[in-house]
Amino acid sequence: MSGTLAWAVVALGLAVVVVRRRSVAVGLVTVQALLLAGVAMAEASNTDDLGAAFALAVRGVALAALFLVIVSRTREPGPVRAGVAPFARAGVAVGLALAFTWLVPSIGLESSQSERAMLALVAFGAAIVATRRATLHQLLGIVMVENGLVLGAIELPGGASLAVELGVALDLTLIAIVAVVFHERIFAEFGSGDTAVLETLRD
Repeated sequence: MSGTLAWAVVALGLAVVVVRRRSVAVGLVTVQALLLAGVAMAEASNTDDLGAAFALAVRGVALAALFLVIVSRTREPGPVRAGVAPFARAGVAVGLALAFTWLVPSIGLESSQSERAMLALVAFGAAIVATRRATLHQLLGIVMVENGLVLGAIELPGGASLAVELGVALDLTLIAIVAVVFHERIFAEFGSGDTAVLETLRD
């Protein structure tokens, strides 16, 4: 993966950290996933690699369709405030990415840029989950962590096996479906996807 493309993927991730609209965040994560699928196709050396790349593309489109359906079905009565300002969220995300870069030893990817980009995506996903209260944003944070792992699998010398990549894609899809069910249940009960409403629950 070229340095320009790696940092374009990272820039998309940072944009997800700061944007407010759920539909925009879904679009950014989808573009990120499709870019990674395109890289996997470009670097494919056999039919197994092509199959894995195609599966990643299908997974990206399928998750986007699922999330957009959920956005349309669960219209928020008002903005779900994150509780942390956009620039503060960006600062947390960048700081966490730098910490990962300093603390995590080399994992043997094909380039140091790919390693830094992978760690940045994982850090950004973790920051989204930690600083956003909207359930769909938190789910997108999990998807971004998985996008980082996909980038790492693509950039491993020799690439990851088809079985591993398909397994990861299937696991994430199942997690997404379960999370969507919880999101709809929370919305049906409270009229909002704001996780802060769960603080009102008592035994």
